[in-house]
Amino acid sequence: MSSTAKRDYYEVLGINRNASQDEIKRAYRQLAKKYHPDHNREDGAEARFKEINEAYEVLSNPEKRALYDRFGHAGLGGSVGVDPFGGFGGADPFTTIFDAFFGQGVRGSAASSRPHGSDLRVEIRLTFEEAVFGTEKEIEYRRQELCGRCSGRGAEPGTEPVRCPRCAGKGEVRTRTPFFNMVSVTTCDQCYGEGTVIAIPCKECRGDGRTRRSVRRKVSIPAGVDSSIRIRLSGEGDYGPRGGPPGDLYVHLQVDEHPYFVRNGYDVILELPINVAQAALGDEVVVPTVDGEEVLKIVPGTQDGTTFKFRGKGVPILRGSGRGDHIVVVRVKVPTKLTERQRELFQELAETMQSESGGNQHEGGFFSKIFGRG
Repeated sequence: MSSTAKRDYYEVLGINRNASQDEIKRAYRQLAKKYHPDHNREDGAEARFKEINEAYEVLSNPEKRALYDRFGHAGLGGSVGVDPFGGFGGADPFTTIFDAFFGQGVRGSAASSRPHGSDLRVEIRLTFEEAVFGTEKEIEYRRQELCGRCSGRGAEPGTEPVRCPRCAGKGEVRTRTPFFNMVSVTTCDQCYGEGTVIAIPCKECRGDGRTRRSVRRKVSIPAGVDSSIRIRLSGEGDYGPRGGPPGDLYVHLQVDEHPYFVRNGYDVILELPINVAQAALGDEVVVPTVDGEEVLKIVPGTQDGTTFKFRGKGVPILRGSGRGDHIVVVRVKVPTKLTERQRELFQELAETMQSESGGNQHEGGFFSKIFGRG
């Protein structure tokens, strides 16, 4: 009897699809007794008896029943498992022709190719100093891990996978391409090239072989990283279905801004405010760096925007040697509010500077040459 003409096994035994094993056994005994050839000589009784036995053989076996419930008659080695180019004893004539010319058929990959798990992403926030000097962070995230009940196999413990109904256990599927009727052999997309499928799925992971769990990992952050950097932890992503290899975990870094340091590549920039007296007379001031405090000598006559540099006091060069510089940019601050005494002093200074330059600069010197006066 061909698979296309077969009746549903539950219908054969007259039971519903969630019948217990006891119900299956009782139904079988009643029908077997009724249609047994020794007791029933009617036409068709023997065929009916064989049909009843076939149905009972499948439904009384938990693994075969599970396979039948998922794939129907094809899951038990029916027509799906037969060579789709049948009639040639398993050998396709076009494959044979191409073997003669090229030494093999036109094939895809038929090796086991369990799908990889997904890559995952997490974000870590770092302080400015942590990014400069490096640190170690512990992260917690959720990923698909191997099921503890079935160890990633996907099958309920105590049961075994069965032959794949799509490829008949070969792990590969043949398809004919229009171009010269060539035959392409590709990995079976149902069993991923293994030749077996799960008949009774694991109760915990439902046949997937994975369960989602929280995991903790320590991540070493190298010195000199910035917000544009991501760190790849190989194999720390999701596991693939049924024990497939895991993907990767990508750690994206986000560096917080600093109250007064600004990073430019591997240099650290600091804007230092000084008053006009310090700019004119010079001074020694204590400035912060990522390594601690340093003494900076302000030379007399320093102008706004003048830069001073502490070499090798910047950010360590990532995956290299040496460090950038710590650059101090001077900002001369002109006071907006003056005390009466400060106003008097500035007035005296202004008069002194005017007398030294020969009076009002608008009445002679540089400006008189421009405007033709003097």
